Amino acid sequence: MDRAAALSGVPPGARMRFQRRDGDLLVRPLGMDDAPALYAAVQDSVDSLAYWFPWCSPGYSLADAQARAIRCSLGWTRGTEYGFAIFKGADRVLVGMVGLSDLHDRLHSANLGYWVGERHRGEGVATRAASMVAAIAFGQLGLVRLELVMLPHNLASRRVAERMGAVYEEEIEGRLVFQGGPAAALVYALARAQ
Repeated sequence: MDRAAALSGVPPGARMRFQRRDGDLLVRPLGMDDAPALYAAVQDSVDSLAYWFPWCSPGYSLADAQARAIRCSLGWTRGTEYGFAIFKGADRVLVGMVGLSDLHDRLHSANLGYWVGERHRGEGVATRAASMVAAIAFGQLGLVRLELVMLPHNLASRRVAERMGAVYEEEIEGRLVFQGGPAAALVYALARAQ
């Protein structure tokens, strides 16, 4: 059974089986009721996020967060993209996201991406959360390879990839669009253990 068939018709609440916890961190599928918390997390770090991500700008609104929650829900239902919110602490503050995108059914692979708000950077949050989502990808979604693609000067993302045990493979010219133009990207990969 493919991922889309496995998830189709599953009520959003049932997707909680895809959550993971590591100490004070919880990752789980982003839900519609998370839109206000997502909006707050983005607003808290809008200047730094806008540098890296074209979806983020000073005009980022609650409607943008709601649209992202809808896209995540549809992605889960269709099996085309899996967006996870990262929650930290006993009060479960949304501090970032991890996502699986660019799914390739024939190769059983996907892209693994992540961001964490400024207040929580340097605490190992991205590494722990991305590792939890990688475990879900390999253990529950049946993927065998994850690619982490980043700009060469994104040192924080490179450190996360390396701490997760991802292997550097190559630099590809024009692999990403950065601030409106083609940019080189580094490709790291994680493979499911045999």
